[in-house]
Amino acid sequence: MSDYIERRRFEEIDISEPFFDSLKRTYKGFAGWYSSRPEREAFVLYNSEGKLSAFLHLKIEHDLVDDCNPKIAADRIVKIATFKVDPHGTKLGERFIKKALDYVIISNASICYATIFKEQTQLIELFEKYGFIEWGIKETDGNTEKVFVKDINNVTGDIYKDYPVFSTSHKKKRLLSIYPDYHTRLFPDSILHNESYDILQDVSYTNSIHKIYICRMAISSLKKGDIVVMYRTSDNKAPAEYRSVATSICVVEEVKRKKDFNSFNDFFDYTKDYSIFDEDELKSWYRSQNVYVLKMTYNAALTRKLTRKRIADECGLPRSRWSFVGLSDYQFNRIISCGGVHENLIVN
Repeated sequence: MSDYIERRRFEEIDISEPFFDSLKRTYKGFAGWYSSRPEREAFVLYNSEGKLSAFLHLKIEHDLVDDCNPKIAADRIVKIATFKVDPHGTKLGERFIKKALDYVIISNASICYATIFKEQTQLIELFEKYGFIEWGIKETDGNTEKVFVKDINNVTGDIYKDYPVFSTSHKKKRLLSIYPDYHTRLFPDSILHNESYDILQDVSYTNSIHKIYICRMAISSLKKGDIVVMYRTSDNKAPAEYRSVATSICVVEEVKRKKDFNSFNDFFDYTKDYSIFDEDELKSWYRSQNVYVLKMTYNAALTRKLTRKRIADECGLPRSRWSFVGLSDYQFNRIISCGGVHENLIVN
């Protein structure tokens, strides 16, 4: 499968591909609707053979959605207008859910909704996991679909249902270092090379909602809901003051130690889907005595470059070695402010 989710105009996507056959069968007039809107855009992913594997078209609506029952009212609403993923497991679906919710945030929308057939139980479960609730129904061309709505402002305290929004009140904050090679594989890295970062640009095949971070540092003090600022250490191409960079904000799901796994198979099953390591690398980790596994959600990328120098000068951290260090509320708030984290992601 291709590494990248691409953003393409309709006219650049071949609607004659077999991928679209089910949409044509289900929705009368789909081909005509599609062909009449060549300038519209979709997020797409192609497999290793160059065939379409996933398609996501988003649309901004205003004030009122009146073609469903009950109606949906909000100033700005993002409709997941067309969403189809070939069956490659849950992780690919999660990547596109992330893409849709990133779009909601930067569009300053408060509501996101989708229509789903009741038979699509796996897709419904995926949407419900990330905070979409069953709202009502929509009838089109003889088809009846369920309507699922996510209100970004409805914060429940559940880190999955609230995603990508996160609460900072009464939460411990940490800065956690990661080696450059690991960072490149685990997190999007365009912020390391540019002054700004477009969160809708997919720059890594691991741009997923969940992340697995494995280390030997004693990080067991982290608890569910704690907030982690990921800090990529220097690649030694220039002084660390300018090459070490804070890049991302994550929320802790859980921390496990080696003793929490009954066997390597247990360890492998837990880590394989969201870690950057292959089976041989995971075996090497498992042979180590002191191993910590951190599972976390990837909530925000810093959209402005924040080097070690800026963190020290502007955010108040002392110039000591930063491996796993606590952050005060002031230091954390300065990091997200200087780093350009979108204010719609944060609940104080």
